[in-house]
Amino acid sequence: MPSSVLLEIPALADFNKAWAELTDWLSRLDRDIKSQRVIVGDLDDINDMIIKQKAILQDLEQRRPQLDELITAAQNLKNKTSNQEARTIITDRIEKIQSQWDEVHGHLQSRRQQLHEMLKDSTQWLEAKQEAEQILEQAKAKLESWKEISYTVEALKKQNTELKQFAKEIRQWQINVDVANDMALKLLRDYSADDTRKVKLMTDNINATWTAINRRVCEREAALESALRMLQQFYLDLEKFLTWLTEAETTANVLQDATHKEKDAKMARELMKQWQELQAEIDAHTDIFHNLDENGQKILRSLEGSEDAALLQRRLDNMNLRWSDLRKKSLNIRSHLEASTDQWKRLHLSLQELLAWLQLKEDELKQQAPIGGDLPTVQKQNDIHRTFKRELKTKEPVIRSALETVRILLAEQPVEGLEKLYPEPRELPPEERAHNVTKLLQRQADEVRTEWDKLSLQSADWQKKIDDALERLQALQEAMDEVDLKLRQAEVFKGSWQPVGDLLIDSLQDHLEKVKVYRAEIVPLKEKVHHVNELAHRFTPSDIQLSQYNLSCVEDLNTRWKVLQVAIDERIRQLQEAHRDFGPTSQHFLTTSVQGPWERAISPNKVPYYINHETQTTCWDHPKMTELYQSLADLNNVRFSAYRTAMKLRRLQKALCLDLLSLSAACDALDQHNLKQNDQPMDILQIINCLTTIYDRLEQEHNNLVNVPLCVDMCLNWLLNVYDTGRTGRIRVLSFKTGVVSLCKAHLEDKYRYLFKQVASSTGFCDQRRLGLLLHDSIQIPRQLGEVASFGGSNIEPSVRSCFQFANNKPEIEAALFLDWMRLEPQSMVWLPVLHRVAAAETAKHQAKCNICKECPIIGFRYRSLKHFNYDICQSCFFSGRVAKGHKMHYPMVEYCTPTTSGEDVRDFAKVLKNKFRTKRYFAKHPRMGYLPVQTVLEGDNMETNLQAEYDHLKQQHDRKGLSPLPSPPEMMPVSPQSPRDAELIAEAKLLRQHKGRLEARMQILEDHNKQLESQLHRLRQLLEQPQADAKVNGTTLSSPSASLQRSDSSQPMLLRVVGSQTSETIGEDELLSPPQDTSTGLEEVMEQLNNSFPSSRGHNVGSLFHMADDLGRAMETLVTVMTDDKVLE
Repeated sequence: MPSSVLLEIPALADFNKAWAELTDWLSRLDRDIKSQRVIVGDLDDINDMIIKQKAILQDLEQRRPQLDELITAAQNLKNKTSNQEARTIITDRIEKIQSQWDEVHGHLQSRRQQLHEMLKDSTQWLEAKQEAEQILEQAKAKLESWKEISYTVEALKKQNTELKQFAKEIRQWQINVDVANDMALKLLRDYSADDTRKVKLMTDNINATWTAINRRVCEREAALESALRMLQQFYLDLEKFLTWLTEAETTANVLQDATHKEKDAKMARELMKQWQELQAEIDAHTDIFHNLDENGQKILRSLEGSEDAALLQRRLDNMNLRWSDLRKKSLNIRSHLEASTDQWKRLHLSLQELLAWLQLKEDELKQQAPIGGDLPTVQKQNDIHRTFKRELKTKEPVIRSALETVRILLAEQPVEGLEKLYPEPRELPPEERAHNVTKLLQRQADEVRTEWDKLSLQSADWQKKIDDALERLQALQEAMDEVDLKLRQAEVFKGSWQPVGDLLIDSLQDHLEKVKVYRAEIVPLKEKVHHVNELAHRFTPSDIQLSQYNLSCVEDLNTRWKVLQVAIDERIRQLQEAHRDFGPTSQHFLTTSVQGPWERAISPNKVPYYINHETQTTCWDHPKMTELYQSLADLNNVRFSAYRTAMKLRRLQKALCLDLLSLSAACDALDQHNLKQNDQPMDILQIINCLTTIYDRLEQEHNNLVNVPLCVDMCLNWLLNVYDTGRTGRIRVLSFKTGVVSLCKAHLEDKYRYLFKQVASSTGFCDQRRLGLLLHDSIQIPRQLGEVASFGGSNIEPSVRSCFQFANNKPEIEAALFLDWMRLEPQSMVWLPVLHRVAAAETAKHQAKCNICKECPIIGFRYRSLKHFNYDICQSCFFSGRVAKGHKMHYPMVEYCTPTTSGEDVRDFAKVLKNKFRTKRYFAKHPRMGYLPVQTVLEGDNMETNLQAEYDHLKQQHDRKGLSPLPSPPEMMPVSPQSPRDAELIAEAKLLRQHKGRLEARMQILEDHNKQLESQLHRLRQLLEQPQADAKVNGTTLSSPSASLQRSDSSQPMLLRVVGSQTSETIGEDELLSPPQDTSTGLEEVMEQLNNSFPSSRGHNVGSLFHMADDLGRAMETLVTVMTDDKVLE
């Protein structure tokens, strides 16, 4: 808005400020609404968000009057101004904020409606999902109950029937799974802007499990059908094979008979041809035999224990025996045929063929090496070698037969026969030729035997390596599968993590605990990963080289494990940082307690301080607290310090909203946080947590009156100003309770009882030390306002002594005696009952007229004269010291904080009548204080002089009795009492030590006062030394500027009104007000000196400021001297 318009219409500035604040609030609210995401399918999260949305909507509705007031103010401004530009701007802004309000309200309503629909849909999906999961559990239980396939007709039919029934149930259950999928798709489609990962993950798991169940059913169905076909075909194939076996046995018998008869070469060749045909049929039926035997064994296992099993076992044994005999007959036939005319030549060729076959198989076995590096490869190698061993087993009878034939032939045939068979070379003699043939056959037979044994050993060794590799690779594969499963589960859990920024602040701790618990749960996974690595490292290149696939799997598992560990650690770190910065124990929610250009910051010991970016300065006090302290300066014109202090505390009480806090609510909050050890210190976070609990409850009860972040921050600021001026970040539990309970809303005696209970022992009694702690914490409250001197100073020892003197010097007092003493309103605590009377008088309306300012009716306190009839004064005139003609301040008056009754009027009339007959001298000689005075260090006799006089008196008595001279008190040593004189001496020494201790304690108080004065003077000099040009240098003050200002500006006039400045609400003759009649000459001189220290002219340089500071110091020293001088006070 143009500055010219603002100058022309000053009220527009307030309108603009209110409009900007409301617009910013609506913008932030709209952003929050759009950024709030919920976990679809999580009913708790959705319900929490619905509650939050309801609270936001209520907050919006509660701010509706603010919008209406803004619109009304805008209309009034438009009516008051004729500036068309201003009217246009006002109209545009009102239309804009109304539109923004409606838009935000619409977003809230639509989001709330969407959340309710989401809650309904999520509930339906969860119900459907639960039904689907129950179905899946039933299906998996059914799968687990399946037995191994039985190879009997009845069992197969039963298993097939059960499978068909289960398949029918699967088709029925498919409807439930489809319903769950449809509901999930609806959630994914309709609420894609929110977090749908939970729905997608659970739906994928359900579908994957359901697909696996259907696949298992299909595989089972195919296996049962195959088993049934095999069972039906087995007996047919068995009968067919046995029929062929019978025919082959007949053929073999015929050939065997023919080979034993005399035969020529033509017949021998014919028989060899028939044998070759028989051997070809045997070879063709070898696989059929093995399949029948293998399937028969399966059927036997299914029929175990039955008669059919025994019958089938006999048939299979018979088949195996006949098959073995057939093969033996075939080999015998060949041997006999080869033993014919050409048998030596054929035998030689057979051995050569066997050697070539053995070499071929040896090369084939070598080609099977090396051992594979993964389980499928080794399993394939195992299958290949099983076939290889089967071929060896099949060839073994042939080799054994050939070797046996050679042995028999060489043993039976003469050398001449060999000559005929092998006539060449003809140049050799016949005997040598026969010998060479024998050596050739024997060498070939030995080679065949050696190669066979060697091949058998190599095959057995290779099988051993394969078995060992299978076992090790199986263990590795199982370990990798287990780790992979655990990692996938962990990755699913990790995938369900929401971004930390999307989590609710209240849920950060829960999420952190869940992640920590899960980290502890996956600790065993680390050992499993190490186990996989150890198993993998056992495979060396010289032994078994792992395949690239296995190496990649091991590396992938290690990488995923490391990534998971890093992710969990990072997640914990992020959650811890978020919990530290934004969690319930953090101070993040308090950042909204200040507005620009201010910023709330936190020192290393968690103590908050405030940065003004406009002036580039920092301070300990909250900006609102600074404003409050400055506003308290308006009350400095109140003449009587008790009322001045009470009215300041009342304003502070309202600003902190503690006037809304009941004592029971405060006690509940303290108990909730287990604040029972009163001597224990509280850190900043504990204070904030307790205050947050208190103000959260107040906000529920008084929503429009309590701003939780602001109230918590302000109350924390005040407590630190009172009990932790050095900003150490810690105060005692007793101090916290004293501060909060003193300003809460409760009956005065209830506060007294509660505070006494805090320092009393378990028996209900309190000694001087404990009472001193309570009074010390209590006196800090007026001390922080710069009013402590009016209440006896910071020294609480006289008050403690007064209380116990009231209790007849008992070592301990009970609650009743403490209450009786407090009812007398002792000087150190008089501000608290006056605070209650100030609070009670705020709404009091008296039907009387002030004789000075003529106010009628009188609002607040009413002061009635007990010297003149019908003479009343309002609290403003009374506090300012104004009097009417003919009435003196030392005349007795009575105070009323509530309207008077007729009985009180009659009683006051009688007192006025009685006082009419008393003279002025009577009132001058009988001043009445409205409190119980206690003698402090700053008043009464000089204690050191009294102690010395008493010591001299005792010494004179001692000398008159003829005793030896007394030593000085510090040199007095206790001795054992041996006579009455010694006992008297010891008693006198004890008395001296007691007086000496009291003197030292009071001198310590004097030193503390002196230190306080020096500290204030030092602080003032620091402020004066700082040039005005450097006022914007960034720094951190260690004390409240407002409190310092309050002390420097108002403490001196307050001190001048110490004596006789208190009042009481009672109406008896002993409770008359007794304000001072005249100030002493010494005080007037001090006041004049203080005034001269601050002349009205402001044109002085830094040197003059130093001079003024020195004058102030001397004035304060003179003031202390005057206040401690009995003659001046009298």
